[in-house]
Amino acid sequence: MTVPAHPLVKGFYDERTGSIQYVVACPKTHACAIIDPVLDYDEKSGSTATRHADAILAYIAEQGFTLQWILDTHPHADHFSAASYLKEKTGVPTAIGAEVVKVQALWRKLYNMPGLAGDGSQWDRLFVDGERFAIGEMEVEVIHSPGHTLASITYLIGDAAFIHDTLFMPDSGSARADFPGGSAETLWASIEKILALPDETRLFTGHDYCPDGRAPLWESTVAEQKENNIHLQGMGADFITARKERDATLPFPKLLLHALQVNLNAGALPEPEDDGRRYLKLPLNAFPDVSW
Repeated sequence: MTVPAHPLVKGFYDERTGSIQYVVACPKTHACAIIDPVLDYDEKSGSTATRHADAILAYIAEQGFTLQWILDTHPHADHFSAASYLKEKTGVPTAIGAEVVKVQALWRKLYNMPGLAGDGSQWDRLFVDGERFAIGEMEVEVIHSPGHTLASITYLIGDAAFIHDTLFMPDSGSARADFPGGSAETLWASIEKILALPDETRLFTGHDYCPDGRAPLWESTVAEQKENNIHLQGMGADFITARKERDATLPFPKLLLHALQVNLNAGALPEPEDDGRRYLKLPLNAFPDVSW
């Protein structure tokens, strides 16, 4: 029986957005990948910074790792991706799930941005379900796991699965599925695929919002999720109904309209205009019926 690889995993927590960024490394070769890096953004002032991305690069250098990939699990709606910045700094290829083209088509219309390339060419690699690639000597399997978005994927690396916005920590439940292109039914099917992995599989989630003021957490196991996740106690149709009811009460993410126009361009900020400044574009009243 082949023992699955046990990758080295380091999480970096962004308190502002509740996001977790990861460095996953091959213990034999010290090759590594960055997963879901955050570009710092202050919505009040419009300022951007690279503190989190630079801290990740410093950690990689300190550990003597060799960066091979910059990976996103999906086009994020709550933070800017630092993929473009990191590629500029390192020359390392970027990648995301191939279904990102469907998300681009949907949001390009909402933003009225016909000039945005809709073929996913902003990334160096678009992964399809079941595709495999390597980080050092570790094989990575791509699992299409939509529901939160059309394009969401899980990276399964040995005994570690990076499950993005599907399941959160057991005391926090699951991700919402009410964004354009989202689906509670599809999210449940994706969760079922994750729960079918071996019980000892380590699950690394994309967000933690520290319920009841506890410290940030981001690692669980399949067994722990099955036993303790507060949204999995009434599985199947009950989960789908409960997820839809909960989503109907949630306010719109404060950075969604800011972030997606950047993240659908692989984290590249808008080009400077004739005054040298970059500008975001926010559609007004595109979602008039959401909870405030």
